[in-house]
Amino acid sequence: MSESVSAVPSVPAAPAVSPVTFPPAFLWGAATSAYQIEGAVREDGRTPSIWDTFSHTPGRTAGGETGDIAVDHYHRYREDVALMAELGLSTYRFSVSWPRVQPTGRGPAVQRGLDFYRRLVDELLGHGIKPSLTLYHWDLPQELEDAGGWPERDTALRFAEYARMVGEALGDRVELWTTLNEPWCTAFLGYGSGVHAPGRTDPAASLRAAHHLNLGHGLAASALRSVMPARNRIAVSLNSSVVRPVSQDAADLAAARRIDDLANGIFHGPMLHGAYPESLIASTASVTDWSYVLDGDLRTAGPKLDALGLNYYTPALVSAGSGEVTGPRADGHGASEHSPWPAADDVLFHQSPGERTEMGWTIDPTGLYDLIMRYTREAPGLPLYITENGAAYDDKPDPDGRVHDPERIAYLHGHLSAVRRALTDGADVRGYYLWSLMDNFEWAYGYGKRFGAVYVDYATLERTPKSSARWYAQVARTGVLPGANSAA
Repeated sequence: MSESVSAVPSVPAAPAVSPVTFPPAFLWGAATSAYQIEGAVREDGRTPSIWDTFSHTPGRTAGGETGDIAVDHYHRYREDVALMAELGLSTYRFSVSWPRVQPTGRGPAVQRGLDFYRRLVDELLGHGIKPSLTLYHWDLPQELEDAGGWPERDTALRFAEYARMVGEALGDRVELWTTLNEPWCTAFLGYGSGVHAPGRTDPAASLRAAHHLNLGHGLAASALRSVMPARNRIAVSLNSSVVRPVSQDAADLAAARRIDDLANGIFHGPMLHGAYPESLIASTASVTDWSYVLDGDLRTAGPKLDALGLNYYTPALVSAGSGEVTGPRADGHGASEHSPWPAADDVLFHQSPGERTEMGWTIDPTGLYDLIMRYTREAPGLPLYITENGAAYDDKPDPDGRVHDPERIAYLHGHLSAVRRALTDGADVRGYYLWSLMDNFEWAYGYGKRFGAVYVDYATLERTPKSSARWYAQVARTGVLPGANSAA
């Protein structure tokens, strides 16, 4: 059973005034995803994913930009791995492109596609960098979407087949595996609000998609375990929301409960506890009867995890509305007339106070601390990784070609301080992955939002480490977070 929503943010830790250290075995990494960096979308047998189709549909992405070339990591991976080594990373989290490995989502694996990831993994290991592999970061083969996509049960079965193929190919060299990245975005931005691929706007379909993502996760985990060494660890990465009501009023607390169920309980309920929250079933009864949840599904969806990945950017602040909400939602998930929150159209989202990133997201490290501690209680004994955390800023080179980003350094310092505080308070956090290694295709925002620690000139594809990359490299090499006065 999930814990209740807290109405009061945790008290921020006192600013660090002297260096603090992380455990010697703590992993320092950076993360990327296939469609955002690889390019080469028509090479070596790869077929279109839903993001190829979506980004080539007029009006779907900023400026009509696509991931056709992205930052050409497919051809520049050796250069990129050498850069990771230069920055002192001990681990690198990447995703595999499903249509590159199994075009159309059916049939045998394409060895040319697998060979790219074999070469990438070998390059990482050759530089002493632990590979961390994510099977699904939103690039569903278009043919599977044409057959119904994640709202259809068969997609979960196809995902398990794909997972087995990748596990057989790379399980001897990759030890940390993630089944799904942010299934909430797949289900509710892809099938609810339509701001992500495939761009559908059907509340009932988004809830079916969520269930089949849960089922696919469990089936994939079992498939991986059947073909990989026992030492390998299997995880999932959730973008669990820190949902805060604006007041202790009963209606605001109830609104926060509903959003918490849709953001968090819908995934960690089955994955960690073997059941959907009863309050979720009740609150969405007007949209679905949940008849697609078959006997045994929840047992399948909840195999024992070896680790849990947490992605965090900003908290959510909500209140009860007086009726159906009209106009833009301040939920940080893009502009759409359609809500990603099924049966919650009367909940108001508010912009949390404080400084914001270029995404418009409030900077609040206390949310990361609260998230870590929640899952320390929610899943005692389960190791945690921060699999995404970072910020977009309007980075530009100076006349000498250097890129200074003191705002990102301050952001990282605050959030790493929150991780260290959680460690002190008993959390078992094993590693941190900065989002992102380098600037890249930021989904519907195109190339206008720069999250990277490494600047990419999109005209030349030249990589330039920003000042935050150098700062992070020093932290990664030493395990020491400098005092607050060193964060700018």
